[in-house]
Amino acid sequence: MTDTASLHDTALRAFASDNYSGVHPEILDAITAANLGHQVAYGEDVYTARLREVFTDHFGSRMRAFPVFNGTGANVISLQSLLPRWGAVICASTAHINVDENGAPERVGGMKLLTVPTPDGKLTPELIDREAWGWGDEHRAQPLAVSITQSTELGTLYTVDEIRAIADHIHARGMKLHMDGARLGNAAAALGVPLRAITADAGVDILSLGGTKNGMMYGECIVALDPDAAPGLDYLRKMNMQLASKMRFVSAQFITLYGTDLWQRSASTANAMAARLRAAVEKIDGITLTQPTQSNAVFATLPAGVADRLRDKFRFYDWDQATGEVRWMCTFDTTEADVDAFAAAIAEEVAAAR
Repeated sequence: MTDTASLHDTALRAFASDNYSGVHPEILDAITAANLGHQVAYGEDVYTARLREVFTDHFGSRMRAFPVFNGTGANVISLQSLLPRWGAVICASTAHINVDENGAPERVGGMKLLTVPTPDGKLTPELIDREAWGWGDEHRAQPLAVSITQSTELGTLYTVDEIRAIADHIHARGMKLHMDGARLGNAAAALGVPLRAITADAGVDILSLGGTKNGMMYGECIVALDPDAAPGLDYLRKMNMQLASKMRFVSAQFITLYGTDLWQRSASTANAMAARLRAAVEKIDGITLTQPTQSNAVFATLPAGVADRLRDKFRFYDWDQATGEVRWMCTFDTTEADVDAFAAAIAEEVAAAR
């Protein structure tokens, strides 16, 4: 038998992504409990039925939930459901669907992305209007949906009022609103509002709800907040290879994450650790913080060479190599000791670079 415990250093800590962390113990317990006996496949199990009740409590009785394997699948299928074949999606140039999904919306989803540069990862009605034009022009892909991310790829947050302003603005033009909520829990915890306040109540039509980045083993969920705006999801999920046969294991994780306060506890920890990291590094001469720290991400520029030396001890990603900007992410199991050790290493390497 292979001793899997020896395959990696369990003391290793990283600030590259909230995907680096393991699975929350309460989620592992949920998977173990769901593993007993047999259940009907393809979502006709008792766990998926219970999941619908949990999400109804969060998002309202009209919603429909479609568990899927991953975030790219959730985003592509959500957007497909909103659009005809000639439709286009307006998004920030930094959006995950534009930068990190290897062209899946275009190649798999068959839609055009109309990107808008933003200083903070957030769209506004005015920024949307840069691409919201040309309806009826057969030479232009028709801008019929907008996708926003909460929290954004730059760690910033949309307020309730900002989301409502976007929803009202685009709905008046016959467009629909998708939210990439891979880190929705971090946003709601930071804003101190229920999940519904920044989704269904704010006018979002369809949501890609995150689980993996907040402690799940795998799985995301498409939540059609306005099912009339997003037809065909039953078929699109299967057609896009995102229908799980043993769906109970995805649903059981979501029940534990969102059917208790686990989502809030985990997200609040990640957010608090990012705030602690920011407070520590903003005292270090030579570091410039480039975005407000509103959720669980810290963005900064470092002196030349510092990032590469730091990565010998702590893994993290470059955000913009041209400017030296890096991204540091905290997660549900990031500890104060982790943050303090990382901040000390940063200070040491910056000092050595002078």
